[in-house]
Amino acid sequence: MSDVYDVVIAGGAVIGSSVAWHLASHPGFSGSVLVIEPDSTYQFSASALSAGSIRQQFSQRVNIAISLDGIAFLREIGARLAVDGDQPDIGLYEGGYLYLGTEAARSVFEANNADQKALGADIALLDRASLAARFPYLNMDDLAVGSYGVSGEGWFDGYGLMQAFRKAARAKGVEYRQSRVVDIERADARIVAVMLEDGSRITCGAFVNAAGASGARVLTEKAGFPVPVYAKKRSVFAFSCKEKLADHPLLIDTTGVWWRPEGEGYITGYSPDEPEALDFSGDFEVDWPIFEEIIWPALAHRIPAFEAIRPGRAWAGHYDMNLLDHNAIVGRLGDLANGYLACGFSGHGLQQSPAVGRGLAELIVDGRYTSLDLGDLGFERITAKRPLLERNVI
Repeated sequence: MSDVYDVVIAGGAVIGSSVAWHLASHPGFSGSVLVIEPDSTYQFSASALSAGSIRQQFSQRVNIAISLDGIAFLREIGARLAVDGDQPDIGLYEGGYLYLGTEAARSVFEANNADQKALGADIALLDRASLAARFPYLNMDDLAVGSYGVSGEGWFDGYGLMQAFRKAARAKGVEYRQSRVVDIERADARIVAVMLEDGSRITCGAFVNAAGASGARVLTEKAGFPVPVYAKKRSVFAFSCKEKLADHPLLIDTTGVWWRPEGEGYITGYSPDEPEALDFSGDFEVDWPIFEEIIWPALAHRIPAFEAIRPGRAWAGHYDMNLLDHNAIVGRLGDLANGYLACGFSGHGLQQSPAVGRGLAELIVDGRYTSLDLGDLGFERITAKRPLLERNVI
């Protein structure tokens, strides 16, 4: 016997749950929604293990617009995702991002800043003197320019955001089932059903693949549309420093090392190059040599007070990395009339989840984007091997 739902979503973390909530909230939709999630604890999901931050400092306009939409949503999350008067609090702190650059990077910083300001982002381009005056604890020896998010950028509880979407979706009648989508049944240009690992068959009017790195790749391949998305491991390290540094943003150094305040201390990380075909989906071991050999030297060089720090705990999680261009793949899946995809967020999933969830809901119900055009992130660029290059990748 087959279960029947109007929309089936593979993956119930922040993207899948955002799609589910936006669908259930859409005034033109009155159907049934089923979310299939293999791990209801979410302990290994990117949503739970991410550092949880939001920025408008991108070089692609679609990413800037998505994050402007995202910060507006996060600022109002208590009212938007309230359930029976219980308003979620994700601890949003707009501490800003600070990108540091040498003289060689000035033209890129200026071009990015022009696009960011044109779309309404509150980003200040700081010269050497302004940078030194605002952040006096920095070693300025090799710096010429900085890009600072005055407002609208910061960090928050990513796990809390995911759970808020999930709770609000369930309150609107969305069903969640603990299982895994393992196969897709096609009939010409339609997906007619999905098969679960327990042998169940679920008939669907539409199917959304938001299954994360490996899951998204496997399911798109089964539908006949391979994507270059792999699980890429990232380690995050905590440390403390006796000297208190006032007004410290999330800082991205010229070396690519980043750090930001967290509680009474800091967290930090680095995105190393890895073999392109390597999938880290089952590996959660922390890469301690990265901290010793790359991160700590960069910390000590940029902020002399960080020469004397105390390392703390660390953890590892995964980005669902799009190897073509490090940008999300969102929208209709190839020529399928009722197949949709949201994957390859490359570390931007939490901040992009509000706009992407709403966009896919509009695409499913209205047949087009009505609020914010996400067409630049479409699957067509993958088949055409036409990268949407993003210069601000960390």
